[in-house]
Amino acid sequence: MTDRAGRTDEQNVKSPAKIVMLAMFGSIGMAMIILACALPAYNSWWPIFAVLFYLLCPLPTFIAKRSHSSDDSSRAAHAMFATIGIVMSSFALPIVLARAEVIQWGACLLTLAGNVDAYVTMLAFYFGFESSDSGMW
Repeated sequence: MTDRAGRTDEQNVKSPAKIVMLAMFGSIGMAMIILACALPAYNSWWPIFAVLFYLLCPLPTFIAKRSHSSDDSSRAAHAMFATIGIVMSSFALPIVLARAEVIQWGACLLTLAGNVDAYVTMLAFYFGFESSDSGMW
């Protein structure tokens, strides 16, 4: 049996499992960031600023989707460029903080692992739940 979107019952059953897996991976990433801050060996809350980049990451794409102009390829390219800059900044911040000896290298590695986990979760959400007929948008 299919629903209005053309999905079968089997595809609809898998969606809650996907959501639970994404929630689990997102929680693991956030736990790594919090551990990088709260462990007594590190005891510095500077790595928590990486979470700001998680909030900023989808903004260029959301803004580009909402604007209505005739130059769609240019909007997509600019949104992708800004998103890549934000993602790279989230990886650069803990490295710069560790090189400046503001945080320890262990906290830096935990933050980088949390970043990888968070962005893989975001990609999995995009590829798992976005409609395949819309391309980038």
